[in-house]
Amino acid sequence: MRALVQRVSRAAVRVDGSVVGEIGDGLCVLLGVTHTDTAADADRIAEKVRALRVFPDADGRMNEPLGAREVLCVSQFTLYGDTRKGARPSYVAAAPPEIAEPLYERVCDALDAQRGVFGAHMEIELVNDGPVTVMLEVPAPR
Repeated sequence: MRALVQRVSRAAVRVDGSVVGEIGDGLCVLLGVTHTDTAADADRIAEKVRALRVFPDADGRMNEPLGAREVLCVSQFTLYGDTRKGARPSYVAAAPPEIAEPLYERVCDALDAQRGVFGAHMEIELVNDGPVTVMLEVPAPR
């Protein structure tokens, strides 16, 4: 499971022109699921997102976790795009919807996240704060 986590001052996701998820200060999580991911992986990545210390403390250092801030989580199978053999990405490492959707929903539920619509064409608007963007992977690649 992979997550691209962005600290944002605001973020929203639209489907067919309508806002389906929107947050203020918090994290925008783009989440990719692969074939071998499990419920334990979903729980672990949600824990890592919640514990990620990317918010400024009283001294302005990135030392604070998510806390009461908000999360917007969007399914993103393209995080498993493979371009090693050319310019057109291959997505064979991305899990099929019957595996990916329940794990995506599990992560969203664990984070009490606003969310996109799984499998829909979405427009994501965000203001990256910092900018701060971190890639998480569970289990960690060897």
